[in-house]
Amino acid sequence: MEIARAAGALFVRQGLRATRAEDIAQAAGIAPRTFYRYFATKEEAVAPLYAAGAQRWAEAVRAAPAHLGVPQALEHAVRHTLTPGAGVSAASWEWVRTLIRLADSSPALRKVWAEVCQTSEATLVEILATRLAPDGPATIAPALRFAAAVAGAAVRVAVESWAATSSPPTGPEGPAALALHNLRALSGFDWREHGPAN
Repeated sequence: MEIARAAGALFVRQGLRATRAEDIAQAAGIAPRTFYRYFATKEEAVAPLYAAGAQRWAEAVRAAPAHLGVPQALEHAVRHTLTPGAGVSAASWEWVRTLIRLADSSPALRKVWAEVCQTSEATLVEILATRLAPDGPATIAPALRFAAAVAGAAVRVAVESWAATSSPPTGPEGPAALALHNLRALSGFDWREHGPAN
């Protein structure tokens, strides 16, 4: 995570184009050869930062009180991870904004962001399947995969939409409010009917 933080700080401070892998290695206190042992490109170095946020949200869905239905568990997770101060400081949200904006302008960084989102979606499918069938499903229904993809996209699009603005990370235009609005589009989805097949 040290390398990822060093990369993120350099990308935010001096931009993606002006930052070399060697600069990241130096800022992290490692040799360039060590950097390339872990990452093939400088863009890949921030994958752990992207992944930490995605993992925090997925784990908050898992940790939501058991009595909550899936829609409420998703909303609970949004409130506990996308609200500044609840999991990430307001200053860290400004880092998020910059790193998401950089992904818009860099195909290599966009690829890293997309891969992290895809991994998060796979994790969310497993978490939702467990919430719907705690004793373990025989198979996961395609509709549940679809619903997890939509729920993941609802949160991803909220964060990306917020990052494209200059709105503060709190309030009606913040990522949490936008994600909750997007998740309401799933309000008519029958989670039980589309849960794991036994």
